[in-house]
Amino acid sequence: MRILLADDEPRLLHIVSMYLGMEGYDVRAVSDGEEALRVVESEMFDLAVLDVMMPGVDGIEVCRRIRANEATKSLPVLMFTSLSADADVEKARLAGANHMITKPFSLPGLGAVIKSVFERASALAR
Repeated sequence: MRILLADDEPRLLHIVSMYLGMEGYDVRAVSDGEEALRVVESEMFDLAVLDVMMPGVDGIEVCRRIRANEATKSLPVLMFTSLSADADVEKARLAGANHMITKPFSLPGLGAVIKSVFERASALAR
């Protein structure tokens, strides 16, 4: 399974990429929303994991554009953020996010959510 991971925090990007790689996922890590949009248009992914707060194009806008593109509109999107206000969660949901994780999060917890997203997608494909 191929995962696009976008976050502007280098340490988090590195740690999450390494963890997901050890879990057997093929991870493409990018450091901003603009790069995430370029990559998602040219490569195939099974899941996008986006940070909400990134400079330039934020994760909410990346999610909106993924949903607006015919080629990527069914791509599952998981978002993580340090924002936990109901309004922020609602913005992500309205943009089309499938799931939201609040920072700080545990790596095994993130792994469990990703596994459940893939299990749901597999069940729907049957």
